[in-house]
Amino acid sequence: MLETAGLNGADVDFHTTWGILETAFREIHTKNASALSFEELYRNAYKIVLKKKGEELYNRVAEFEEQWLGTNVRTLATTNERREAGEKFLRSLKQAWEDHQVCMGMLTDVLMYMDRVYCTDHRQPSIFAKSMGLFRDQILRTPVRQGAPTLLEILTRIILDQIQMDRDGESIDQFLIKSNVYMLEGLYQSNQEVEDEKLYLKSFELEFLRQSAAFYRDEGERLLKESDAGTYCRHAKRRIDEENDRCRLTLSESTTPKIQRVVEDELIRHKMKGLIEMESGVAFMVDNDKLHELSLVFDLEARVDPRKPELTKAMQKLITEMGTNINNAAIAASEAAPQNEPAPAEEQPEDGKSKAAPAKGTNQQTIAALKWVEEILTLKDRFDNICKNSFASDQTVSTAINRSMADVINAFSRGSEYISLFIDDNMKRGIKDKSEAEVDVTLEKSIVVLRYLSDKDIFETYYKKHLCKRLLLKKSQSVEVEKQMISRMKIELGNSFTLKLEAMFKDMTLSEELSNGYRNHIAGMNEDADSKRAELSIKVLTSMTWPLEAFRSGIDGGEQEGGGRRTRIIYPPSILRVKEGFERFYSQKYSGRKLTWQNNMGDSDLKARFPNSRHAVHDVNCSTYAMLILLLFNELPTNASATLEEIEARTNIPLDDLKRNLQSLAVAPKTRFLVKEPMSREINAGDRFRWNGEYNSKFLRIKVGVVSAGNKVEGDRERKETEKKNNDSRGFAIEAAVVRIMKQRKELAHAQLLTETITQLSHQFRPDVNLIKKRLESLIEREYLERVEEAPVPSYRYLA
Repeated sequence: MLETAGLNGADVDFHTTWGILETAFREIHTKNASALSFEELYRNAYKIVLKKKGEELYNRVAEFEEQWLGTNVRTLATTNERREAGEKFLRSLKQAWEDHQVCMGMLTDVLMYMDRVYCTDHRQPSIFAKSMGLFRDQILRTPVRQGAPTLLEILTRIILDQIQMDRDGESIDQFLIKSNVYMLEGLYQSNQEVEDEKLYLKSFELEFLRQSAAFYRDEGERLLKESDAGTYCRHAKRRIDEENDRCRLTLSESTTPKIQRVVEDELIRHKMKGLIEMESGVAFMVDNDKLHELSLVFDLEARVDPRKPELTKAMQKLITEMGTNINNAAIAASEAAPQNEPAPAEEQPEDGKSKAAPAKGTNQQTIAALKWVEEILTLKDRFDNICKNSFASDQTVSTAINRSMADVINAFSRGSEYISLFIDDNMKRGIKDKSEAEVDVTLEKSIVVLRYLSDKDIFETYYKKHLCKRLLLKKSQSVEVEKQMISRMKIELGNSFTLKLEAMFKDMTLSEELSNGYRNHIAGMNEDADSKRAELSIKVLTSMTWPLEAFRSGIDGGEQEGGGRRTRIIYPPSILRVKEGFERFYSQKYSGRKLTWQNNMGDSDLKARFPNSRHAVHDVNCSTYAMLILLLFNELPTNASATLEEIEARTNIPLDDLKRNLQSLAVAPKTRFLVKEPMSREINAGDRFRWNGEYNSKFLRIKVGVVSAGNKVEGDRERKETEKKNNDSRGFAIEAAVVRIMKQRKELAHAQLLTETITQLSHQFRPDVNLIKKRLESLIEREYLERVEEAPVPSYRYLA
């Protein structure tokens, strides 16, 4: 009965009971709690709450803690702070915090019933939370004296000072700082204990980030002035790693992304432009193949921006500068005066193997063209290697590099022609004695640089011209490799691009069959009169497929350049007989077709006799025009001569071609079958020529070259003609595209029609807007289109 009455709180005296509790709390705080009975203390607190005195008990405990912290703990910490600094202050505060937590843990056990009943019912913070708030207010936020900083400010300053010492390479007690950080993380700005309002976040971290930003800002500016770019990159990376470790071991891991952002902003994002433009920056690294340091720059900027804008702009600027230098050098070389040397002769010994004479007077413009492509490929290979080894083949940087390469190539007006000449040179001699794998590499190089061209239609024009000469003059090393190249172009550029190129090979195959058929036809005639006739190997070419203007010379029955008159080549009877015989054979086989003889494109094999030569008879290979000139001297008396004008009158060979062939026959030292009077390099009016009976050669077989017979860079006049023809063909392509679009859409706004037309044609060339507008006007005039008058915006309607 007595116990029950006690538990009901009927005989509880608050002041007496509180006195017992207060004495016990004091003993707990002074670490003399070993003799206390916590069960008895719990019962006393329980009785007070049960007697509805919970609020008074709660307030008395809060007052006690406030007085204790203000009188004893604050004095202890402040005395230590005044007497000693740094680590001893931290250690002192750490100890006070830990003691307070232990003591409050004990008090919480004693006051458990009050927390569970009173605090819950009256929505008061637990006595433990209340005491933590009191620690914050009485210890950290209360100044030691008027005008003095609070302990929280002192703590923040000391931790920041310790961190600065750590950044400077001095040793600090990381665990001690971490313990004080735990304290700040356990305290809140207010008694509501909102998670985002921890004292660490609101008081310490903000100041830490602000001071860190100032420190790294100054350090970055100093390093940009004092160090090289590679050292700067390594230092920035080390600083980021250090801050990550510092947050993990010394501060709070929640600060890691924030301080990382600060370091990245101050050392990377705001300094990247300056870093790249340093004397030892990206340009220096590229020039000196500093691939590892370039990778450091890439890694740094990739941390702050996945687009890598500054590095990308720097790489594009370098490619543009280097590419512009290559273009300017090629332009300077192309403006040099072209050299017209007699083509070297090829002499063949008795075993039949060709022995090429050393090349003389190689056309400097052609050399410049080949050099330009080689340097462009070298430039691409260089930056591809950088992209692969320094930038981990990053798609963004790679795309920017490719875009800049395309800009460089397309900024050079002769790019299409030079690329075609590069392929031409490889097909004629570049792939000689190469393995299949090496040939594949060569072909791929050609496709790589072709891929960047925007005006692929101009390239097609030049490629057809050069292929035409290779096939007809038998200059190509391998027809199979030629076909492989066209197959690659087909994959890269589409069927329409290679259609005429494939037709050229088809004509060559059909011509071979036609020549064999003609030989069999002659053999079957069994006429004595034809038994010793000249043999004919013919190439029948489709006029719309072959760019025969590439040979720039007279066409039998065609209009001559500059002459304004029709000229027909005069053939010797033996040759005329063969020509007319083939025409009869062809007309029987293909009725309705007309043959136009391209004399400037043929060659012939002759038997030549020189009385004083080592060989009684020489086998001579020369052009058709050279054959006509040499056969002319068969009809003249011994030692008789003929003037330039007489030879022209008796052969009707166009004057320019006649001069070039006479240079080869009378000026070139190794094929001087004729004697020129007076002797000079140039062929002039009034010059006389006679048979050279004193000619002597140790070689049985001799090949006569012709000046300017090979592919070379076009002159200004030729280029203008090519551009004019190309613009005409572009006009037809634009009209065809417009008609296709309008036929499908029926009615379309002007702006949209322009956009769709440009899109359709962009794989062939870069359409000029003004040219599109002109072709639209032409289509309107020819009533393919009409303007829609009632449309709110300029529009067109298709007329069926």
